[in-house]
Parts: sequence; structure tokens; C-alpha cells
Amino acid sequence: MGQTSTRDRIVVAAARLLQRQGYIGTGIKQIATEAEATLGSVYHFFPGGKEAVAVAAIAHGREEFADVLREALDGEADPGAAVQECARQLAEGLRESGWTDGCPVTAAALETLGSDSPIQQACADALRDWERIVSDKLLRSGFPAGDARELAVTVVAALEGAEVTAQVNRSEEPLLVTGRQLARLVGSYALTRS
Repeated sequence: MGQTSTRDRIVVAAARLLQRQGYIGTGIKQIATEAEATLGSVYHFFPGGKEAVAVAAIAHGREEFADVLREALDGEADPGAAVQECARQLAEGLRESGWTDGCPVTAAALETLGSDSPIQQACADALRDWERIVSDKLLRSGFPAGDARELAVTVVAALEGAEVTAQVNRSEEPLLVTGRQLARLVGSYALTRS
């Protein structure tokens, strides 16, 4: 049971490569090599080729980041502190990866802008899922639905931008500053409800 299936290895390898190199920069042969799988195995599990592998990889990245987000948000009772903790964890993970393991959907999303491809849809689904997770935390903390939704969109968008900026600058500061400012923003909404 401890062994990972070939399909899972392909998806995880593709997710890491897309995260680091984007969709265009990642080849199907490279995915097979990284997954220690044959090219035939890749096409067996993903008859749609590279695009099908990418969609599965984005879904995997979506769930991985959702787990990080839930853990950070559930680890703090105060929603502002929870958002700040999420930013701190992202900064730490990015630094530990040598600034290579940023958002699991950003590169693919940017490369497919303006298209109606399955990849673009998978990226949009991931962002909406993450917004829902943040919104749910805010709703559980007593925020009105409209405020929770708008703040969730703001939090996810700000963290996405801060993560790219942190990667470019090879610095945790953009994420840490963004986390502090988002905590203030969330806290200001909480104060107006008191």
C-alpha cells in the first residue's frame, strides 16, 4: 500500500514541473522521465496527452494548496491571524524550495490566458475553490456573506501576487507584508461588525 501508483507518480511529477516551468516549458517526455514511467504509460493513463496530464496535475496542485490553506486557516481562531499565518507558511515553503515551488496554477494560468482550454478552466476552478475555503472561514467567524466573498477574493488574489513577487525577488518579505496587511484588512471588517 505504501507504493505510489504509476498514474499518481505521473500526476505529481507533472504538477511539480508545471509549478516550476509552466505548461509550455514542460514536455511529455520530461514528465515521463521525472515520474519514472514510460511514455506509453503516460499516454495509457492520459490519452489526451500533455493537456490531459496538465489538467490532472493542476487538480492535484489545487488540492495540495487547499490542504495548506485549510490547515493555516483552521489553526487560528481569529480570521485575520489565520490569513497572516497562511502567508507565513507560503513564504516559508517558497524559501525552503529555493524559490521554485510557488503557486501550483500560476504559470499554467498565465500561459493559457484568453483561451477556453481545459487548462484555463482547471486553473479558474482552483482559484474559486481557494476563495471558497477562505470565505468559509470568514463565514464561520461571523462575517456577512457578501463581505466574506469579497474578502476571500481579495485574500487569494493578494497571496497569488505576493507569491510571484516573492519568487522574483527571492525574498519572503512580499508574502509576510501582504499577510500583515490582509490581517489588518480582515480585522477592520471585524471591528465594523462589533
